[in-house]
Amino acid sequence: MEREKVIVIDFGGQYNQLVARRVRECNVYCEIYSFRTPPEQIKEMNPKGIILTGGPNSCYEEGAPTYSRELFQLGIPVLGLCYGAQLMMHLLGGKVEHAPVREYGKTEVFVDTASLMFSNISEKTICWMSHFDYIAKEAPGFEITAHTVDCPVAAAENKAENLYLMQFHPEVLHTQEGTKMLRNFVRNICGCKGSWRMDSFVEESIQEIRKKVESGKVLCALSGGVDSSVAAVMLSKAIGKQLTCVFVDHGLLRDKEGDEVEAVFGPKGSYELNFIRVNAQERFYHKLAGITEPEQKRKVIGEEFIRVFEEEAKKIGTVDFLVQGTIYPDVVESGLGGESAMIKSHHNVGGLPDYVDFKEIVEPLRNLFKDEVRKAGLELGIPKYLVFRQPFPGPGLGVRIIGEVTPKKVKIVQKADAIFREEIAKAGLDQEINQYFAALTNMRSVGVMGDERTYDYAVALRAVNTLDFMTAEASEIPFSLLQRVMGRIVNEVAGVNRVFYDITSKPPGTVEFE
Repeated sequence: MEREKVIVIDFGGQYNQLVARRVRECNVYCEIYSFRTPPEQIKEMNPKGIILTGGPNSCYEEGAPTYSRELFQLGIPVLGLCYGAQLMMHLLGGKVEHAPVREYGKTEVFVDTASLMFSNISEKTICWMSHFDYIAKEAPGFEITAHTVDCPVAAAENKAENLYLMQFHPEVLHTQEGTKMLRNFVRNICGCKGSWRMDSFVEESIQEIRKKVESGKVLCALSGGVDSSVAAVMLSKAIGKQLTCVFVDHGLLRDKEGDEVEAVFGPKGSYELNFIRVNAQERFYHKLAGITEPEQKRKVIGEEFIRVFEEEAKKIGTVDFLVQGTIYPDVVESGLGGESAMIKSHHNVGGLPDYVDFKEIVEPLRNLFKDEVRKAGLELGIPKYLVFRQPFPGPGLGVRIIGEVTPKKVKIVQKADAIFREEIAKAGLDQEINQYFAALTNMRSVGVMGDERTYDYAVALRAVNTLDFMTAEASEIPFSLLQRVMGRIVNEVAGVNRVFYDITSKPPGTVEFE
């Protein structure tokens, strides 16, 4: 689809997805590309603006990620953030050195409000710093537009060349007016109109699907989760009975979830879909036997999903397309977008086998973040309770069981998770916490129950609050509620004698355990 866009060039920064997400909050479409992307390719995309991300390196060291000076001569506005700011100065004749005082965390920044970048920004504002190098001298043609007590060049600009930089991170929520700053860049400096909206995206996507599929048959991998559900309804509106939805119960679902999915999307549900349920619990357990490494588990699950879909496709007849609910964070975290390290293979992206027996895989949500998927779901008329249901990973409990997956372990985590979710709902917190679940650790320890020694597993509880699932903070659940959950789990779930509560944020952790 032709649309105005801003390009994020990734130098390995941990916040690359956040940059793109904040730009989209300004109703401007944004995509992430590696610093290895040639400048001529960037030019062909005709972006309205370019943003350079942070990164872990020192730009003056040999072998550090860099870019061609040509980027700054394209006539396209460029904004450098943190490492991106330092690299811009280094390439254009400024001086970057190891900072005498490292800045990390919330920092008071003094800005020049006459700059377009800081229009309607407070003269003193709190920003998030994270750097051990600093810009000792700005490049020729640049004027300093912000500073801190320890950082002489917290922001600078060459207005004539449309080049801007910030040493801090406007994309993180800790920078109090960061979104306003990015909005100033994409709307006021780049001249974007802000036409990226879900209603137009949904309609354009439906038209694109019809054009691509024509009279072909389509199989949709339906898990019942938000992403695949939105993809299924979108395809149904686009091509009707040409679509068949296959729900694979791989034995790694939450308690009673298989029946719940069938009740919504099956023959007696709200949608007129060709729906097939495949009960494949035993074949998945067999494939996972003896496997403990997280990446291998994800890949095994991903491949087995594909094999089931291929088998079902042959029963239907000639099926040309396979539809998946892949979303943008899946792509980036699998190491296929930008330059950041591969965090984990998502079963429907990096976990796919080399050979897939379909003409093409269709991923209508591939460029959307989670909250954008929810907005698309509402635009499609999907009930709110389905759109905002708890996220659940495609590999299911396979990534919530540390170590080998066995039927016994699945039963343990299903029961513990059901208790946790039930108590959260009873406490009225189910609408306040963005995601919560129980996971089974691989740790066994000594306990005492009924005056007898036990040697059983520990269950870990996880609950997080997040806006976009790219960063997350542990929820502050009342201690009395945690005690109640603990009491129920150790008394009602055989094989468990300890319960932990995980307070790790993302980063450094992830929402899921594997």
